[in-house]
Amino acid sequence: MSENNQLRDVFDAIADPTRRRLIRLLAEAEEIPLHELTAQFQMGRTAVSKHLTILKEAGLVLERKVGRETRYRLNASPLREIQDWVAFYDKFWSINMLRLNQLLEEEEE
Repeated sequence: MSENNQLRDVFDAIADPTRRRLIRLLAEAEEIPLHELTAQFQMGRTAVSKHLTILKEAGLVLERKVGRETRYRLNASPLREIQDWVAFYDKFWSINMLRLNQLLEEEEE
């Protein structure tokens, strides 16, 4: 886990397609109330809230109360951990594909 003192691993949090969709919706808006998020899914408010709790535990979602309404927004900074991980393997595969191409060229000669 990163220095954000997260309760949940970011990779675990984004493993579920529903949570990835929630992240996308939150990325497209500045802030969204729970009822508007719930309307985007074929599940109840409680199920959406449980997914949001997992995202909050990973530091990916921030919430604030406005009267009786809870509004959510994305905190994308924990996604940097995933970007860094993918970048490492992107470099790994690029190097290995280059080596494979060189080997195939040598065999053709």
